[in-house]
Amino acid sequence: MYELNNIRVIRGERTILDIDALEIDPHALTVVLGHNGSGKSTLVNLLANQFSPEEGKVKLAGKLLSDYSPKQLAQTVAYLPQKLPEVAGLNVAELVRLGRFPWRGALGRWRKEDDEIIAQAMKETGVEAFKDTLADQLSGGERQRTWVAMLLAQQADLLILDEPTSALDIHHQYQLMELLSKLNKNTGKGVIVILHDLNLALRFATQIVALKAGKIAFKGEVDVLLDEQLLSDLYSTPVRLMDHPEQDHKVAVVC
Repeated sequence: MYELNNIRVIRGERTILDIDALEIDPHALTVVLGHNGSGKSTLVNLLANQFSPEEGKVKLAGKLLSDYSPKQLAQTVAYLPQKLPEVAGLNVAELVRLGRFPWRGALGRWRKEDDEIIAQAMKETGVEAFKDTLADQLSGGERQRTWVAMLLAQQADLLILDEPTSALDIHHQYQLMELLSKLNKNTGKGVIVILHDLNLALRFATQIVALKAGKIAFKGEVDVLLDEQLLSDLYSTPVRLMDHPEQDHKVAVVC
């Protein structure tokens, strides 16, 4: 279980995250929602141990994140930031191969299973056709899927993704979320993902954490989203829920 207690993140004179207590199930598919500037990226950066809060503690499985070694944390948590790093000179297969580094290191002996894991990760994300293409020559969506393939190759117990659908077209948005959902259901690996699309959250999430102005607006099972007033208050705009014409879930419409 992720546990956050008395968290304060301050930038200048502004408190951008203020959480008294929050628990996140590391085996769920948790979607983090909220308006721009609500603290979503700050929250997932804390969960990935990208920095420490000015106040408070973040624990995973009862252990402070700061007490994990970099190798231990990389074997446990795989993190994809919103702004992808530059990867000049690496082709797709080489980039995905980096996901095995926490397990093999720079000088470790590579095994046949590593190649199989890399190939499977590229197949699942639909980038195997680009394996010899330089990653920095890909489209935004292709690059995004390549980085997700690297996360899959890392085989961590928990994946944290900051707006992974932002550079994808509609088809690939749903394809990616379907992949993450199947991974969560079939392997028990946890997923924590920031989304802006309520309909993706309604369809794929099992847990929700919603932020507003740096504070927890609401959290719980995905059914917590089935409240029009709650959603309207979160985004400060009228939101209505309708039955999906073909599937057994709701869709959100901005009025």
